[in-house]
Amino acid sequence: MSYPKVSALIATAGQRPQLLRKTVQSMFDQDYAGELEIIVVFDYVEIDDLSDLTAPANRTLRTIVNNQTKGLAGGRNTAVAAATGEYAGFCDDDDYWYPHRIAAQISLWQQNPEAVAISSSIMVRTDGKDVERSAPAVASFDDLLESRIVAIHPSTTLFKREDILPDGRIGLVDENLPHGYGEDYEMYLRATRFGDIHSIQQPGALILWDRPSFFAGHWQSMAEGLTYILQKYPEFERQPKGLARIAGQIAFAHAAVGNKKLAKQFATSAIRRDVKQLRAWAAYVIATGLIKPQFLLDLVQKTGRGL
Repeated sequence: MSYPKVSALIATAGQRPQLLRKTVQSMFDQDYAGELEIIVVFDYVEIDDLSDLTAPANRTLRTIVNNQTKGLAGGRNTAVAAATGEYAGFCDDDDYWYPHRIAAQISLWQQNPEAVAISSSIMVRTDGKDVERSAPAVASFDDLLESRIVAIHPSTTLFKREDILPDGRIGLVDENLPHGYGEDYEMYLRATRFGDIHSIQQPGALILWDRPSFFAGHWQSMAEGLTYILQKYPEFERQPKGLARIAGQIAFAHAAVGNKKLAKQFATSAIRRDVKQLRAWAAYVIATGLIKPQFLLDLVQKTGRGL
């Protein structure tokens, strides 16, 4: 097995300094024998140089400012441009990599060189307990049209850096996506047009859901972001179940902000394609005002799932 250089890329708004330090430390603690560079991009806030952290041998740490569009997508693209590794993976500033992650993923990639990306299962911490979400061994474009596959997470997915440069076959994170909602899912759809995502089966990271999400309650952002993805990928029309899933999510989001007409339109569209689409039925209930949307979302997240 060879040990190519890997870049670990974190974009942060600087609001969770202690969690960020734990994230970086989890990267220092990788049992990977190769070189690992960690780049932390601060999103138009004062840089925390993290000088209290000491990088061990074969590990480097850099802190830089976002020089692209403000937000997560611009921060990640700034990190990609600054990276020098052959492989690159993103990580949220409050998630932790398990020590085996990079070594196992590089090994799997060398066994499956045709893969477009390598991911892993995840461990989700929610409601005071840890819930394992298993990733499929292989996920194709059609698989991702049908399902978001929440276990394929941005904090566990590794790309070839050359693929996610501006002139790469996948390209940068889409900075035009409204509010940045669903930017990871959109990137996976784009990537799997060129090949499958393979995953190690053991969890590669601990994902914290026991804290407020940036998008918690941002229902309009969800509706606009998912509508953009539907318009960008006409292939959803050939996958009724997948189209119904996203239409149901959009319906739920519109219902949550009181857009009853749009909520009913998207809910009807979803149910016409998949009568079992629970998000769409939930949108009808939310539109009545009898149940708060956050109540249903909290119930779902306790199982380690998202909307």
